[in-house]
Amino acid sequence: MKSMDGKKAILSPPFDVRLYDTPPIPVCQNFMVPKKEISMFPDMGKWKRSQAYADYMGFILTLNEGVKGKKLTCEYKVSETIEKLLVLLGTLDRWIDETPPEDQPSRFGNKAYRTWYAKLDQEAEGLVAAVIPEDKAAAAPEIAVYLKEAVGNSTRIDYGTGHEAAFAIFLCCLCKIGALRVDDQLAIIFKVFDRYLVVMRKLQKTYRMEPAGSQGVWGLDDFQFLPFIWGSSQFVDHPTLEPKHFVDEKVVNENHHDYMFLECIKFINEMKTGPFAEHSNQLWNISAVPTWSKVNQGLIRMYKAECLEKFPVIQHFKFGSLISIQPVKP
Repeated sequence: MKSMDGKKAILSPPFDVRLYDTPPIPVCQNFMVPKKEISMFPDMGKWKRSQAYADYMGFILTLNEGVKGKKLTCEYKVSETIEKLLVLLGTLDRWIDETPPEDQPSRFGNKAYRTWYAKLDQEAEGLVAAVIPEDKAAAAPEIAVYLKEAVGNSTRIDYGTGHEAAFAIFLCCLCKIGALRVDDQLAIIFKVFDRYLVVMRKLQKTYRMEPAGSQGVWGLDDFQFLPFIWGSSQFVDHPTLEPKHFVDEKVVNENHHDYMFLECIKFINEMKTGPFAEHSNQLWNISAVPTWSKVNQGLIRMYKAECLEKFPVIQHFKFGSLISIQPVKP
């Protein structure tokens, strides 16, 4: 399969994998409410040359290296900010319980989601303010935009990889203001992102959300991409589990607590019927790749090509002072 083979992915400029080690944004920073900057296809060049693209890829690749060969159940530091983020996600989860789906004729896109979303829209700044340091309180309106973008679209009642990327950008912003640090890396994925996935799956099931821009069986997954990247990194150099094993339901059921990739496969198995090769063809093809390190490198390339270089996804991205559309400084 072409998208999974090829040369090794290289962590090189403009991907700033030192993002964590840069000094936190100064208190006097002029924060701004993010807005759309990519309005037509020729603007895509501006995005690919931007500081935002460099920071985002740097963030994704730094975390990818950080989780390499590690289980979800391994020991790692859980900071106060991580705990606060878990409380925030717990609040979103509780609101789902408090907002049951409505009786309606259409099967998909339950309108109760809009009620749930309206609560987040109203409370987002307060939720973010409770997570970030007091001296960075001015950043809350800017960062809250990414939290609101991370849970789906309230008009279409859909969710996809662009929304998932908004949550990664939300976490990246918390790193940029110094709320999250380099030693939070494992907890960012294993605690916070993993909890985010649980809440998103609950949203998708409860309100029967449509996949945003899904490519059907030819896409990787209807809703997510990043947990497959980071999840495949967890498996690198695993002594027994190879890519061919993730299509075996017994392997999935026995190991999903340790591996994000298998949690994703378990969710797909619960949501879809019929042969795996038919409903998830792209993942089936990936199971034929010989090593996890090749899977990981191929997924990074695929993510850039299928998500970050696609105008229908990037046109919805918003840019501010923390995630800047300005070109990377030479």
